[in-house]
Amino acid sequence: MATTTTSSSLLALPSFRSNCNQRPSFKVRAQISGDKATSVEPVNGSVSVSNLQNLKGSEVNGKVKFQREAEIELLWDDGYGSKSVKDYFAAAREILKKPDGGPPRWFSPVDCGQPIKDAPTLFFLPGMDGTGMGLVPHQIALGKAFHVWCLHIPVHDRTPFQGLLKIVEDVLRQEHATRPNKPIYLVGDSFGGCMALAVAARNPSLDLVLILVNPATSFERSPLQPLLPILEMVPEELHFTIPYALSFIMGDPIKMASIGIDNQLPAGVKLNKLREKLTNSMLPLLSELGGIIPRETLLWKLKLLRSGAAYTNSRIHAVEAEVLLLVSGKDRMLPSQEESKRLHGLLKNCTVRCFKENGHTLLLEDSLSLLTVIKGTCKYRRSRRYDFASDFLPPSKGELDFALQELLRFLRNAVSSVFLSTMEDGRIVKGLAGVPDEGPVLLVGYHMLMGLELGPMSEAFIKEKNILFRGMAHPILYAETDSTKEFGYMDWIKVFGAYPVTATNLFKLLSSKSHVLLYPGGAREALHNRGEQYKLIWPDQQEFVRMAARFGATIVPFGTVGEDDIAELVLDYNDLMKIPFLSNYITEATRDTKEFKLRDESSGEVANQQLYLPGVLPKIPGRFYYLFGKPIHTKGRPELVKDKEAAKLVYLEAKEEVEKCIAYLLKKREEDPYRSVVDRLSYSLTHLPENDVPSFEP
Repeated sequence: MATTTTSSSLLALPSFRSNCNQRPSFKVRAQISGDKATSVEPVNGSVSVSNLQNLKGSEVNGKVKFQREAEIELLWDDGYGSKSVKDYFAAAREILKKPDGGPPRWFSPVDCGQPIKDAPTLFFLPGMDGTGMGLVPHQIALGKAFHVWCLHIPVHDRTPFQGLLKIVEDVLRQEHATRPNKPIYLVGDSFGGCMALAVAARNPSLDLVLILVNPATSFERSPLQPLLPILEMVPEELHFTIPYALSFIMGDPIKMASIGIDNQLPAGVKLNKLREKLTNSMLPLLSELGGIIPRETLLWKLKLLRSGAAYTNSRIHAVEAEVLLLVSGKDRMLPSQEESKRLHGLLKNCTVRCFKENGHTLLLEDSLSLLTVIKGTCKYRRSRRYDFASDFLPPSKGELDFALQELLRFLRNAVSSVFLSTMEDGRIVKGLAGVPDEGPVLLVGYHMLMGLELGPMSEAFIKEKNILFRGMAHPILYAETDSTKEFGYMDWIKVFGAYPVTATNLFKLLSSKSHVLLYPGGAREALHNRGEQYKLIWPDQQEFVRMAARFGATIVPFGTVGEDDIAELVLDYNDLMKIPFLSNYITEATRDTKEFKLRDESSGEVANQQLYLPGVLPKIPGRFYYLFGKPIHTKGRPELVKDKEAAKLVYLEAKEEVEKCIAYLLKKREEDPYRSVVDRLSYSLTHLPENDVPSFEP
């Protein structure tokens, strides 16, 4: 049984519980890599490590056991909102209760559990508090995708900045030696961001992914600089007021208290819950900051922060790592938004996301799960290169709820979508029963104006069939050139499975038996001109048929109608290009799209459509209708792979089926008594909420 005592090795601290009446649990996972879990208990001030079996959620002989999951299931519970800043203070209080005077050390929270197979390792580098508990609201979600380890810097520790870097570097090199083909993630919060950048600059050969949260590299330009000399003159007996005052500068108490409060609650109920959290939990807890950062520790941390920022800035040019920079718009401690522009220009591979309504303590405030942000920016990978097929993690239930309520709520309520499908015998039925459950399945259909049909369609597949289809997207959506970009709709479609349209990605997804969504008309169809609604603008190539046949995929043609019931297209691309200032704006805005040659082999109107935002006038909403045609089977038809003429016949069959679906829906919607939103609203007022608004009979 091995015992570890050196500061640079992996030491595991206890799993601290907030219930002071219970004896703190000292069982945590304490392995850095590999497939075994371990239990850790204190032995004479050191740590002993013993192996556990892989039995998640159970206890054997009093020891916690875990089981590694192969992959994450659709609509899994990410736990975001179940932990808040209250839990952070409880954990910090417990970890500081009995200071041992020891050096900085690593621990892995029990809440993280066991991650999926081949998960990379994530190391958390804390801010000025040094507790290592800054990931408390995110631990459950991160623990599914990563081996999570947090650095704890004891209150009375005085290790200099370069000494801390040495501790981090030692464990990174150990991890790299154990799993050389895996990326290593460093999440640096504020001061921890300086450490992460400095380590990356000193170790350019390591495959590092840095996630920097309001990094303190701009400390010399902090608006608090004039006040810092005053802190040294505050007497010890009045020091408790300093952390309390700083808490309102470092973070937003309202945002902190808002974690876990359902945004869909009535305004009055939501306000009452927020007031209760503020008065009963949040504000009283802020007084405990004086215990987390005593006077001498605060003065030391400020000196450490100044030296660390200077050291990091002098070496930032050497950083080769992949960087995700998360900054707050209301950071009153550091000029984080301004700093994001500087770092974006200096760092070679930097993606920025801005959270305009949050303060400095972004990870402890109500915003988004950190794992959601990592997924939405395509930063989660398990090998040297990001793979849109194998590295994709399905959305959680919390992510689905947020998307439906915050992003698609108005559209969902306005269009009240109707779904129909065609059975093998040709019968048209309500719902999606005609779409095969087993993949691979290739959905091909008509792309409505601006892709408005995507959200309701994705929701229907998830809720009715528990299937998340993977939709192809224009590669320009993956370009990162903006240093002020917020986490928005384009990131959310990546969370829900969108991937760049390439033959390689289609090959990988069909080979993994996925349900894949493909629009042959692409951007040209979604950004069609006036008078072209419901016209298929497909290329002559039949490549998707040959690709489907290679894997025996079932092709399901589908049609959608309804764009003309919610908006009227008044200015198309040709119209906008005739207006001088708009023409110049579109040309400049789409300049970067020219590097994406999606259809070099194509010619005519479907090839390399310019991206733009058309001019539309909204209408009183009608309704969206979807019809999935009779499935076309390619399994057992190997001739389709090499015989272009045979593939062309199937291609024309699929195209004709889409046109039939559209024609059917345009005719049948005239029979819908609830096509208008006014009629649907009247129905809803006289029926129970769980009753769906009816439509025509197929």
